Amino acid sequence: MRAAVLHAAKDIRIEQHPVEPLAAGQVRVQFRAGGICGSDIHYYSQGRNGDFVVVEPLVLGHEIAGDVVEVGSAATGARVGDRVALYPARTCGTCSYCREGRDNLCPETFFMGSASKRPHMQGGFQELLTVNADQCYAVPADLEHVYAAFAEPLAVCLHAINRAGDLKGRSVLVTGVGPIGLILMMAARWSGAGTIVVTDLVDEALAAARRLGADEAIRVGDADRLTAVSQGLGGFDVVLEASGSPAAVDTAMEHVRRGGIILQVGGLPGGTVPIPAFRIMAKELDVRGSMRFTRAAFETSVRLITTGEIDVRPLLTDQQPLDNVAAAIELASDRRRAIKVMVTG
Repeated sequence: MRAAVLHAAKDIRIEQHPVEPLAAGQVRVQFRAGGICGSDIHYYSQGRNGDFVVVEPLVLGHEIAGDVVEVGSAATGARVGDRVALYPARTCGTCSYCREGRDNLCPETFFMGSASKRPHMQGGFQELLTVNADQCYAVPADLEHVYAAFAEPLAVCLHAINRAGDLKGRSVLVTGVGPIGLILMMAARWSGAGTIVVTDLVDEALAAARRLGADEAIRVGDADRLTAVSQGLGGFDVVLEASGSPAAVDTAMEHVRRGGIILQVGGLPGGTVPIPAFRIMAKELDVRGSMRFTRAAFETSVRLITTGEIDVRPLLTDQQPLDNVAAAIELASDRRRAIKVMVTG
């Protein structure tokens, strides 16, 4: 079968790989669609994603939908012909984090298309995937694969919203409206947020945010406008930092209200990053992190996409076949031309 294998920064190759035998409890899924995530872009462009460094060949891709084509012995809950969104993590299921429902923090997690562990867990940009049956979440046959694949990024945002707490009627600032920032904005609105303001460097991203319902979209650098809006609200109740920029963390701490919440969703650069930490004490801030998502968040994400409660269709801007994966990643890197790019099979 063909697989898109990253060997080093800017070196991704379509290669022939053997098909793994099915173990008990596993199923075979034919790849149909996979979204390009910011982490895929980082791995491709830099050979690393934050502190996770590619040290062996890695198949990228973790926002995956496909069709079940084979079911192993003892596999339950998945049937040949099912159209599925794939939960991309394998956790131990027995540690304290898994037992508490915080399985996203399981130290034994292997995550598809990630260099966080050695050996790396191979991702979904390959024609056939061998996965555990419980990683398959069936979706309706009339839901296109390219939209089912949004289950993963929406789950990231639903988990983040859960970490931020009750948003009903609260003012929210989203810093950075790439795909995750835009979906965060949509998820915050679904959760009942009041005023939602976004910031970004890219005019096209700001225009997309306005189309999708932002109350105000402010270009980074227009400090006077952001200050005026922030002061009019008495500071933002919650800041969802989605850009992964240290400068945006500074912005968050400046414009969140005293006693407010800052949620770090975007992946900051690896290593030590300076931040205006005095404000954490002086404003008595809650600064929280959000790492991937729980299985419960993924289940909710599949439901919301299936029912249409959150409409992800406006986010899809391009589709490219598996053989064009390098060009697809390059396109996804250009935020003036693309929101979400899907690789298809």
